[in-house]
Amino acid sequence: LRERTRAGLEAARGEGRIGGRRPKLLPQQQTEVLKMVTQGKKTAADAARLFNVHPATIGRLLARASGDAAASKR
Repeated sequence: LRERTRAGLEAARGEGRIGGRRPKLLPQQQTEVLKMVTQGKKTAADAARLFNVHPATIGRLLARASGDAAASKR
């Protein structure tokens, strides 16, 4: 069972597919949300309603963006 699972995963990677859930927001939408919230045009909750996602999704996006910014300053 393990061998077949491993073989299937390796075949999928060979075809360019990776595991995991697809993001709810496209990269373009993510940058738009970040721009709106950081410029103060919308609150995180407003952006969540606008893009029809849970506010926690926006919170994770903002946290990841601020973490990336802090890591790049080091």
